[in-house]
Amino acid sequence: MINFFYNKKVWISGISGFKGTWLGEWLLMMGAKVAGYALEPVTTPAIFDQLKLAKRIDRWECGDIRDKFSVVESIVNYEPDFVFHLAAQPLVRFSYLEPIATYEVNLFGTINVLEALRKLEKPCVAVMITTDKCYENKEWVYAYREEDALGGYDPYSSSKACCEIAISCWRRSFFNSHPVHIYAVRAGNVIGGGDWAEDRIVPDAIRALQQGKEIRVRNPYSTRPWQHVLEPLAGYLLLAWKVWSEGEQTILECGIGNTPYSHAFNFGPSLTSNRTVKELVEEILKHWQGVWKNVGTSDSLHEAGKLNLATDKAYHCLGWRPRWDFETAVRKTVEWYRWVWEGGDPAEITRKQIEEYTKIS
Repeated sequence: MINFFYNKKVWISGISGFKGTWLGEWLLMMGAKVAGYALEPVTTPAIFDQLKLAKRIDRWECGDIRDKFSVVESIVNYEPDFVFHLAAQPLVRFSYLEPIATYEVNLFGTINVLEALRKLEKPCVAVMITTDKCYENKEWVYAYREEDALGGYDPYSSSKACCEIAISCWRRSFFNSHPVHIYAVRAGNVIGGGDWAEDRIVPDAIRALQQGKEIRVRNPYSTRPWQHVLEPLAGYLLLAWKVWSEGEQTILECGIGNTPYSHAFNFGPSLTSNRTVKELVEEILKHWQGVWKNVGTSDSLHEAGKLNLATDKAYHCLGWRPRWDFETAVRKTVEWYRWVWEGGDPAEITRKQIEEYTKIS
């Protein structure tokens, strides 16, 4: 796969975000030609700026995913071999403040990409990134499979479930005999260096540690499938490579059949990485001295308590499996932040960790 992406044209929406930047950097390391479409970074600092990605990719367009004509023009003109759609409003709590904007960005932004792909008259594999929160969460201990019911309590989760339904609808309605192949992917709670977003536990914890303050935790006993950012990105790349190299029929013949969500894949961590927020914070503090405090209240906005993903399908159909356990994922995450905090080059530590990950057999 490392050699496969050399000189391939890849279009990434949301490249200025945390996951988009890591994906863009990894593809550049593999020799791909990358076009990025996104808004300017919304945080200061931003890993996109820290890695100077805008100056190093093949094409950088500052645009709004809600602008249908701009999205269509960008994709059709670039004629990509691969599309990775990551642009989104990704925060649960912000979705309570701006529910309409959340739906506009997540749902209609996704539809705009799908409409652009309809106009692409060449082979292309499109990987549409949603979230593990697209499932109707029953707060049980069982892991959710790709065929389980979709839903969402909060506007963010609900909007992502709508994205999944739209992706399935467009794929079955418009892409049956089309050269573009559409897939939806769902990942767990991603952590890693360079996430500077507000209202996320890891960047909130890092900011507190840098300032010598206590880490304030809202939901210490909520369980999440924590995974390093490289884990799902490896899954997205592997899926795109497999479909391009072996054909879509290979996926359908692995035993899942051509059902409405046969083109959806979970990329979550192993069961041992399903940990509470409290465990995550305490693991961070093993590598950066500090303290934390429970600040949860009875009137806090609703957030999922338990959430696990089943990844059997990704293993059997793609040969994908998580490589870094919970402890390693946290250690690598803190290592990145400490390196940069102490004056190290963000690009150097990012590439170093990608190289370390790809060398694991």
